[in-house]
Amino acid sequence: MGRPTIDEQALVELLFERKEEGFRQLMRFYKDELVNFAYRFVGSYDDAVDVAQETFIRVYRFIETFQRGARLRTWLYAIARNVALSMLDERKRHGTLPMVEKDDEGEEHEREVPDLTYVPDRAVDSTIIAQRIQEALMKLPAVFREAVILRDIEGLTYEEIAEVCNVELGTVKSRINRGRTMLQELLRDLYEELYGSKQQ
Repeated sequence: MGRPTIDEQALVELLFERKEEGFRQLMRFYKDELVNFAYRFVGSYDDAVDVAQETFIRVYRFIETFQRGARLRTWLYAIARNVALSMLDERKRHGTLPMVEKDDEGEEHEREVPDLTYVPDRAVDSTIIAQRIQEALMKLPAVFREAVILRDIEGLTYEEIAEVCNVELGTVKSRINRGRTMLQELLRDLYEELYGSKQQ
C-alpha cells in the first residue's frame, strides 16, 4: 500500500499561518517517522519521543525561518538530528546508558527493541536480531550511525542526507559506506548465521 502522501506546500502554508490544523497534520503525518529515526539514533524509545516532541515545538517556534520551496521533511529531520545530538552530548556528560531504562517501579532493565523490517530471514527470532542490530548501531560513531539510519532505514536520498547533516554529497556517500562496513563487521556472526555460505 505504501505511505500516504501529503501536500507539503499546503501544510507549510497552514504552519506559516499558525493554524492549529496545520500542526495537527504535521504531528499526525511525521511523528512515527521522526520517533523511529530518533530511536535508532539515541537508542531509547522514551528519549526518541522526547526528540520528536521537541522537534515539533521548534517547528512551531521557528517556522518563519523555513525557506519556502525547501523540503519540509528534510527540515524536520535536520531539526530532529540536532535535538538528538544535543541529547547524546548531554548523555555523555552524565554517563547515561542508552540501552537501559527504568520501568514503573523504578527497576532498570534492557529495552526490548522492535523488529526491523529489512531483516530477511524469518526463521531466526526477529526480536533478537533487531536487538543485535540496534546495539550494533549504537556502537557506531554518531556521524556514521546517522548516515546509515537516514539512508538504509529512513530511505532518504543522498542529497537529502547531505542537507540534513549539512555536509557535502561525497562526505555522505563516504560515511554511509564506512558505516555499513563497520556495522557488517560488528554483526559478522549474525550475517553468517543468516546467510551461511552465501556470505561474500
